[in-house]
Amino acid sequence: MSEVDTAPSARSRGRLGGTFAALRVRNYRLFASGQVVSLVGTWMQRVAQDWLVLELSGGSPVALGVAAALQFGPTLLLSLWGGAIADRYDKRRLLMGLQVAMGVCALVLGLLDVSGAVTLAQVYVLCVLLGVFSALDGPVRQSFAGEMVGSGALANAVALNSMTFNTARVLGPAIAGLVIAAVGTGWVFLLNAITFAAVLTGLAMMRQAEMFVLDRAPRERGAIRAGLREVRRHPDVVLLLVLAFFVSTLGINFFVTLAIMARNVFGRGAESYGLLTSALAVGCLLGAFTAARRVGRPRLRTVVGAGVVFGLCEVAAGLMPTYALVALLLVPTGAAQLLFTSAANAAVQLGVDESVRGRVMGLWMLVMLGGTPVGGPALGWLAEQLGGRAPLWLGGALSALAAVVAGLWLLARRRRPAASPA
Repeated sequence: MSEVDTAPSARSRGRLGGTFAALRVRNYRLFASGQVVSLVGTWMQRVAQDWLVLELSGGSPVALGVAAALQFGPTLLLSLWGGAIADRYDKRRLLMGLQVAMGVCALVLGLLDVSGAVTLAQVYVLCVLLGVFSALDGPVRQSFAGEMVGSGALANAVALNSMTFNTARVLGPAIAGLVIAAVGTGWVFLLNAITFAAVLTGLAMMRQAEMFVLDRAPRERGAIRAGLREVRRHPDVVLLLVLAFFVSTLGINFFVTLAIMARNVFGRGAESYGLLTSALAVGCLLGAFTAARRVGRPRLRTVVGAGVVFGLCEVAAGLMPTYALVALLLVPTGAAQLLFTSAANAAVQLGVDESVRGRVMGLWMLVMLGGTPVGGPALGWLAEQLGGRAPLWLGGALSALAAVVAGLWLLARRRRPAASPA
């Protein structure tokens, strides 16, 4: 696939190395600055929604797992379709429409909560709606990075996206905990609705002439199947997707596990839950900075190694006897998690043809979030049966095991003698 002609300055900037190479591109700077504001609001809502569900359900871990399943369940049905749409239509316009829709969801939930009319059933309905829009937004946003900076700086842009995400993840939960303690959860949702204006402004100010726009995929039958066939052509990409599914389903479910740890294990309030999430995010931010320093396509052994370290750190965090020690262990856990997801994401994108990148990112979102409808309620059930610590140490152990199995498979495949020519 050939790229449409772009401004020379934008093309050359997209190939520069360095930790902040992607930030040399004006369009990416606008995107990242809008995202960091909007994502602070998103993380505020994540904490407030979890806390609201616990309050409305009397502290039920299963109810929290059900809310997660409803929010991420649409990913199972829509992420591949969202990837096909991303390959066919203008990604910037798609993102603007989806951001508006998600902002409206936050506004409605905030008004219901502030008025005192909110019920658990209403929260569940809004979780489904938000999940539908998020399932479409994910592959569009993930594949949009290449159009802003080009393939030369794609791995750096992926890492910087993670850095932006986790900067917000540090600030958002801590702010949410304070706001919830002061005025309740409803105002958090309303503040999140306002923050969507930042990302919409950034998208509107981008210069189309400086985009690395690829040829649009034609409207055809079997577009999703074509993307899946491209993935099947690359065994390493298949391995990365399978490993990412197991680690995300079993280990990266902190929106369930940390709320349970804060409220049910240590008997603390929303501000303590927010601080645990922020501690995890500090680690993710450190991991993102490390990932941004790498250039080129990440090695598979980097992904596997980070998966093993992540699982072991999560086990250690789940076994810590005090709140402070759990928070401390969440820092290296977050760093390893980010190194794993960032390296795997970049390797998957760079491992397939550019023409199907949107569809492949739809598959990426499916494996990263599609297991949540099963993992969320399962972890909630484990917490009720085995105690609030169980989801952390068991999920971490299974994540590490999955990474070890993947590493052994790689070693076995590479030691296999090449087939002799006919």
